[in-house]
Amino acid sequence: MTVATIAAIQMLSGSKLDENLARAEMLMAQAVAQGAQLVVLPEVFAMFASAQQYAVGVAEATGKAPIRQFLAQQARKHKVWIVAGSIPIADAGSSSKVYAASLLFNDRGEECARYNKLHLFDVDVADKQGSYKESNTFVPGNDVVVFATPFGRLGMAICYDLRFPEFFRAMFAEGVDVISVPAAFTRKTGEAHWLPLLRARAIENQCYIIGANQGGDHDNGRETSGGSAIIDGWGQILAQADKGEACVVANMDLASLQQLRLAMPIQQHQRFTVQAKN
Repeated sequence: MTVATIAAIQMLSGSKLDENLARAEMLMAQAVAQGAQLVVLPEVFAMFASAQQYAVGVAEATGKAPIRQFLAQQARKHKVWIVAGSIPIADAGSSSKVYAASLLFNDRGEECARYNKLHLFDVDVADKQGSYKESNTFVPGNDVVVFATPFGRLGMAICYDLRFPEFFRAMFAEGVDVISVPAAFTRKTGEAHWLPLLRARAIENQCYIIGANQGGDHDNGRETSGGSAIIDGWGQILAQADKGEACVVANMDLASLQQLRLAMPIQQHQRFTVQAKN
């Protein structure tokens, strides 16, 4: 498939699972109505409350799995591919922590890829929360994930990963065409860095970027920056949201991407490679 319609969903997720899923369902339906064939949900779209992550993660790791069942049903219903931003999935080796997992469902409702967030957001930010420590709740993943889809080779990232260009370079080495970046960027960091980082990762890796962010004031007091965007391999912003709930849709053209790569063959010219740190 040379041309495809892709979408980024922006939400204001809270602490009530059923409400979050209902909002996600409505926004995905809007995207599909605009022709979307691949839809990316934001980070923590189903549960934006750290205290509940483990309980939800245990359910998602078992046969109950209400979020995974919801996603499979939506993919089948709309015949659309879905990148499920991130959901908690319990770690078998921990009694209190979960993975932040981004799941890929195909248009038959089959779960066909999973990426566990590698880089955890343990930082100090000059906002009203002040300090963030995801490692209190989550365990990091270890693997880079690039999966072949009808829309090209899809790489998967989550939020803070965006600040690590070598991680994206590892996907570049695997021939990535489009990268999903579900996020919950804080308002402080997002207003300063979200869009420049998205554009940089698109330009340097000559690929499409789908940045699906959380967008505003949440019921747990968190503030996120919004600005969900779809960016092409030249760094052009094809579509962008402001704050609040939104559905951002644009076309992806793999033929034009190939022309760009032929005209500026970065991969052949690069003289350094990246090796993972153990």
